[in-house]
Amino acid sequence: MAIPAVLVIVPLGLLFILSGLIVNVIQALVFVLVRPISKCLYRRINKVVAELLWLELIWLIDWWAGAKVELYTDQATFQLMGKEHALVLCNHRSDIDWLVGWVLAQRAGCLGSALAIMKKEAKFLPVIGWSMWFSDYIFLERSWAKDESTLESSFQSLMDFPMPFWLALFVEGTRFTQQKLLASQEYAASRGLPVPKNVLIPRTKVKVQVKRHEMQELPETADGISQWCKDLFVTKDTLLEKYITKDSFSDKQPIDTGRPKKSLLVVLCWSCILAYGIVRFFQWSALLSSWEGIAFSAALLILIILVMQLLVHSSESTRSTPINVSSQDSAKERLLQK
Repeated sequence: MAIPAVLVIVPLGLLFILSGLIVNVIQALVFVLVRPISKCLYRRINKVVAELLWLELIWLIDWWAGAKVELYTDQATFQLMGKEHALVLCNHRSDIDWLVGWVLAQRAGCLGSALAIMKKEAKFLPVIGWSMWFSDYIFLERSWAKDESTLESSFQSLMDFPMPFWLALFVEGTRFTQQKLLASQEYAASRGLPVPKNVLIPRTKVKVQVKRHEMQELPETADGISQWCKDLFVTKDTLLEKYITKDSFSDKQPIDTGRPKKSLLVVLCWSCILAYGIVRFFQWSALLSSWEGIAFSAALLILIILVMQLLVHSSESTRSTPINVSSQDSAKERLLQK
């Protein structure tokens, strides 16, 4: 790993992991002490606590990367975002589209109640996976014999969710991949930019098209919902083709979602609290006064780097599971019927 990358990863990793562990401990305490008494109250408290962690990732988009999310939808849909339960059917094109979804959820006021259906390995990820487990994310094993009952019980559990929530589902089952460096080189050449050899062209915008469907519009049969979902992705494909060729989803002007200061405030607060705590800890323990203490500190930093690398690699499209379609397993098409 290059030295400049280490200089970025270590402080950000230290901030995210330490604050995340604090959030995990609070979530665990609330889970043990509050949930047995009131699941409704537990979920309301957890929403606030989970956002203290998720907002750090929102900060990466808004204030560190300086990326701008452009939202294309009608005003009626925009006004309802975050005010009603929603099943969000997303196409999976990039490594960070899940994070873009969180940005939209934060703008809509339901970041802490934004859930997703994910593969079970994700819940074992340090900090972020543990927080998802406490937040009622649905984890599947990609075996319908086991996942059918998991989905049924999970959907039933969400029936009494005390606040509007989003449940994200990537029905494609995996992410879109391509030869990214080659594509970046072709883009640079077409725009008269320096052609990269070891990096990709950085992107400072993310454009999102949102269309709202009421549940009453959806078919009630398994075959009907299956065909509806397929038709939906035919429309998505046409829309993306239009965007690729004309650089626009539609004639609509994008809605300005702003760049709220809440994530910046949370990161600044975490930074001050943790910096003070670390300084006081070293003063109390005199950890850096011996070779053993220095070795322990160095090992801790290396561990943080490895954990951050694990979290980054876990979201890369090259590590996603290929689609395994079985035309004979028609029972899987009942997923959205429940």
